[in-house]
Amino acid sequence: MLEDIQLDYLKSTIEQKDTFTQSLEDYARKNDIPIMDPLGMDFVQQMIRIKQPKRIVEIGTAIGYSAIQMARSFENAMITTIERDKTRYNEAIQNIEQAGLTHRIQVIFGDALEVLEDIEQYGPFDVLFIDAAKGQYQRFFEGYTTYLNSEGIVLSDNVLFKGYVADNPNDGSNKAKIANKIRAYNEWLTEHPDYKTTILPIGDGVAVSVKR
Repeated sequence: MLEDIQLDYLKSTIEQKDTFTQSLEDYARKNDIPIMDPLGMDFVQQMIRIKQPKRIVEIGTAIGYSAIQMARSFENAMITTIERDKTRYNEAIQNIEQAGLTHRIQVIFGDALEVLEDIEQYGPFDVLFIDAAKGQYQRFFEGYTTYLNSEGIVLSDNVLFKGYVADNPNDGSNKAKIANKIRAYNEWLTEHPDYKTTILPIGDGVAVSVKR
């Protein structure tokens, strides 16, 4: 991961957030809700601007923060996002309405692995964004890449997991268990015969996968 002095500098280069975005970040921080790191989110937004996708599918809506930021990054993008926690789902609906993006963001309630077949109608997708249960990343990737178009890309967040993946601790803690699952996913991903992956030390680690 980057040194603190580098992180502080990079954060200073990010465009100042509007009041609504700041309120979402403050709410997430106060209520211990996992949303993307600011640098990671900024990177994903830039990827969206470059890719200019018509359709995005996101696994892991939470309060709708990343879906809203992606939608704002390219005005023609339609986003389908999936959330299994009822409270978070309802919060996401409210936030998306407040952002004025209900016409472009479709929130699906349910487990991403259980609603997989229902998502097909919203595709094919140009971008798959994975930011949910870390132990299921490989299953998410395998299931949802079937709905990507021929030039689709996959973005996987938290693939460095606060440095624990690189440290590779074996102390039996929950963080160590999660880190081991992500490490296994990273190894599987980088060896995938159909996708070329680059892992970037941005935010909490973002993997970018493109078809070979």
